[in-house]
Amino acid sequence: MVKKLTRRWQLSRVRSGDGSALAEYRRWQLFSRSLFFLDLEPHVYAVDVRYLADAKTRKQHEDAVGKSPAALYRDGVQVFRSNLPAAFPVPGGVIEVATSAVGLKRMHFVPDHGGERTLRPHPRSQEGLRARFGRRFPRTSAAIGAVSLVILLVALVVGLLQGAEAVTKIPVVAEHVGTFTSPVHLPQWAKITLTVAGFFSVLERALRLRYNRLIDSVTS
Repeated sequence: MVKKLTRRWQLSRVRSGDGSALAEYRRWQLFSRSLFFLDLEPHVYAVDVRYLADAKTRKQHEDAVGKSPAALYRDGVQVFRSNLPAAFPVPGGVIEVATSAVGLKRMHFVPDHGGERTLRPHPRSQEGLRARFGRRFPRTSAAIGAVSLVILLVALVVGLLQGAEAVTKIPVVAEHVGTFTSPVHLPQWAKITLTVAGFFSVLERALRLRYNRLIDSVTS
């Protein structure tokens, strides 16, 4: 029920596009733009996400200043635009688009009959370069993915232990449940290292669209 209401809300925010042509992806847009494609015969759809909205874009999106605007193109022509998170209607389903603090967390085609699949990234985008690396070096790619997951799990456990210790230091809580002392106390350099490693781990997973609400929000 909640998912249906969320989908309906996202669809209600979609606006008609201005008919402009899809701009070519430039290398200098590597950290400010994501571009994905979906082949639905006889058309090719593209979703263009701009992380840094300029003044003109912000004016067009007055109800969501600071959020990343996205646009849907059909055969290179803009047909819809929306603030994020977005759900763009396409034949046979919708394209769900959402971002996290470090990148994308949703770029999926969700058919009406169920299931979903990830859109194809532009080969020169961050996501496209990561996907190409995964195809060329599958074992190394899998190892990097595993390390990223382990780092985030460690950060999650450490964060939960420290959070529990902080909560039980509150007099009212301590009076009813007692106090808890975390068995893990990291020196400052280790905390900084774990935070930095966690950030890059979240970024690496975002490039593969592997977002998990619990794990990937640890350092976001």
